[in-house]
This record gives sequence, structure tokens and C-alpha cells, in this order.
Amino acid sequence: MATAFFITHPEVSVDPALPVPAWRLSDRGVARMRTFAGSALLSGLTSIWSSSEAKAIEAAGLLAAGFGLPVQVDEHLGENDRTATGFLPPAEFERVADSFFANPHESVRGWERAVDAQERVARAVFRILGTHRDGDIAFIAHGGVGTLLLCKLLDTTISRSRDQPFQGHFFAFDLPGYKIIHEWRPIAEG
Repeated sequence: MATAFFITHPEVSVDPALPVPAWRLSDRGVARMRTFAGSALLSGLTSIWSSSEAKAIEAAGLLAAGFGLPVQVDEHLGENDRTATGFLPPAEFERVADSFFANPHESVRGWERAVDAQERVARAVFRILGTHRDGDIAFIAHGGVGTLLLCKLLDTTISRSRDQPFQGHFFAFDLPGYKIIHEWRPIAEG
């Protein structure tokens, strides 16, 4: 039985002057991703996919380097579209994110609706898995859409209670059945 890993990028260097998709990993994020890339848990990887955002591509590259695998990019694995607000200070971001998950059928402050982001990321993952032939596969993306995908795979209501505790976590599900093996676990010590 093969396994699919949905991995969220670890900590980033926040730069309000840059668009959020252009943010890169922080030194701590790089260190945590390198630690995770050396995990025996990932020894069966044959394919690595990333969202098109810089922090996810960087994390995927760190993972791929140890396996000699290419990073394949799919823009549909991207985080929920938040360009309407751009950067928000942390406390305000958390309030808006709470509302995003609590009101999945509404656009909160112009953000992509949670139900639409969920459908987009699920469609991308299932399309990619439809062409995956053998071995384990990793998707490196983002916490918001990861939570939405997790809710979809669990066949449960969209809820922030299923969100990762902080950046740099992963969940796993089996292939071809899509049954959750485990929910969020940290990629490495925070």
C-alpha cells in the first residue's frame, strides 16, 4: 500500500513589502524541512508536487534533493486566495482566518471562499493521484488548503478545529483508498 503525504511549508520570513506568495522560508523553516527530509518515514517517495508559491517550492526542493527527484509544480495546490487583503498583521489575520473557516460559503473580506478553495485543492490532488503509478507521493503546500483537504478526506464539515497547530506539519492517507492514516503531525521539533 502506498502513502500520500500532505506537507505544509514550515516557518517563513514575513516581509510585508512582498506579496505573500513570494515569501521564502526562514532559517528555522529550512532547518526543520531538512530534518524532515532525512526521515525514514519518507523513504518510499517516488513523486513530489508543490504549489507554485516560493515557500512551498523551496520546501519541496529541500525534500526532493535527498531523493534525487524533480519538484513538479501545480498552481492549484496554492493557498486560499487572499490577495484582496494582502498582508495582515498576525492578530488580524487570525481573526479573518477564523471567519474564513466558520463561514465557508462566504467570501470573507474578498478572500476565496473556503468551499471553492477546498474543491480546487481536492480536484488537483485527485487529478495528480490519478496519474501516479507507484510508490509514495508528497504534496507540499499550505495549512489552509491542507485543512480543507483533510476535512474533505474525513468527509466532515469545514472547521478550523482541524487546522495544523503551526506551520510545518503533515498528514498522511493511504492509496488508493484515501483513508486517513494520521492527522497533523509536526515535520520536526518546533
